[in-house]
Amino acid sequence: MKVPTIRYYEQIGLLPEPERSAGNQRLYGAKALDRLAFIRHARDLGFPLEAIRDLLSLSDRPDQSCAAADIIATEQLAAVKARIARLTALKAELERMIMQYAQGTIADCRVIEVLSDHRAETGLGAAT
Repeated sequence: MKVPTIRYYEQIGLLPEPERSAGNQRLYGAKALDRLAFIRHARDLGFPLEAIRDLLSLSDRPDQSCAAADIIATEQLAAVKARIARLTALKAELERMIMQYAQGTIADCRVIEVLSDHRAETGLGAAT
């Protein structure tokens, strides 16, 4: 993980301020490194920072029920499934554009035309 990312996590409170050496370098103990690994893994799974904050808060209280963590993971799974559905639709649209309109000159190129008027062609909307 890059240094600016670690500093950002400190700044927003996901990581506690580290101790400093005599030379003012940050010193990270095993607990901080474990927390950083947790954050990195959660980010790799696509969890937003606010969900990671909530999960870290839960992990700091190991005697609590796992229900809240399960809800956060379920919400992330739903978000991943929605992204997969969107990407599947985009893949199909790209394949259709390439297969159906792969001939001719640029003046007749449906790929260029479709990309110019994406909303009308796919119904996905320009922000999709």
